[in-house]
Amino acid sequence: MNFEFSEEEEAVQELAGQILGDATSFDRLREVEANTEGPGYDEVLWASLAESNMLGLPFEEEYGGQGWSFFALCLLFEQAGRNLAPVPLLESIVYTALPIQQFGSDALKKDLLPSVASGEKILTAAFFEIGDPALSRTARVQAVATDDGFELSGQKVCVPYAAAASKILVSAQGEAGLGLFLVEPGADGVTLEQQDTTAHERQYVVNLDGVSVAPSDVLAAPGAGEAVFDWLEPRAATILSALAVGVAGEGLQATATYTSERKQFEKPIGSFQGVSLRAADAYIDVEAMRSTMWQAAWRIDNGDSGQKQAAIAKWWACMGGHRVSHTCQHLHGGIGADIEYPIHRHFLRLKHIAMTLGGSNEQLASLGAIMAAEATSGVEAGEILQ
Repeated sequence: MNFEFSEEEEAVQELAGQILGDATSFDRLREVEANTEGPGYDEVLWASLAESNMLGLPFEEEYGGQGWSFFALCLLFEQAGRNLAPVPLLESIVYTALPIQQFGSDALKKDLLPSVASGEKILTAAFFEIGDPALSRTARVQAVATDDGFELSGQKVCVPYAAAASKILVSAQGEAGLGLFLVEPGADGVTLEQQDTTAHERQYVVNLDGVSVAPSDVLAAPGAGEAVFDWLEPRAATILSALAVGVAGEGLQATATYTSERKQFEKPIGSFQGVSLRAADAYIDVEAMRSTMWQAAWRIDNGDSGQKQAAIAKWWACMGGHRVSHTCQHLHGGIGADIEYPIHRHFLRLKHIAMTLGGSNEQLASLGAIMAAEATSGVEAGEILQ
């Protein structure tokens, strides 16, 4: 495996770091959140990312993108995590646009992908239901076939930026199985209820009551949705892990700065053995998060499904992120518990990432299922961790 970045990927890392670093700050984050009349994300930063073609990074050139590697996309998301960027990168690009590029019709790609790359439109996904922490394979939202397409009825929860999105990708159960459908938030039968979240992200409950979906807005007909989720889940888990690496790494860097400046007994507290040992453990966790994430990204870029490696990376994002965030708060002392102090946002974001697509227990269950399936097919289970 070669985890070295190409010159183009290094350029992405540098440019993304510059754009996101210049535009984000703790005060700007609170300003965006306080604007209840706004879309819930930083429109100025979103426009800057679009202008630099960061939003079109993984799209094919014919759809206004650059056609670059999954590695490059992970580098963008690591920088987004490092800066706690309040923008719908995950929802618009990974959850929705990438599956459209992979599985959508030519008409659907041409209609949506160029406007996503240009920043004109954002997309989001409604995959989660009450009691389902991961991508729901047995959606309770029902898709009923009609003469004009389908009608969707049911409820989805934790749908980010639903009110600001041009289209919402909804998973629903049809007679033949799972399907994926695009609906407009303002369509007849759609109602939105805003939710409060731990990470202060603008999310909604989406209620669907006989919402009509034309055949042109069907990404996957009932029965074909499982294949889309099989393709999407490892990519989404790896991208979440890249976000976690950025959040944890920057939180640890901020903690290193704080402990080098904060003094007790006329010495920086970072020179105390107990502090330095905890910081060293946190550094090891961040590097384990980073290496497992890159292994998953490398597998995906080289044609492997990446399911095993993505589950391992997501487990590290959950457990390593948990330990690093607590270390950062503890080493800040009393101020680490102040919700108005920036380090608290790293804790909240890492918790949010850990709960998305299933926590550490769900990742272990997924790994167990993969190992069992491989064992019955003649593959040595021990190979899973190689």
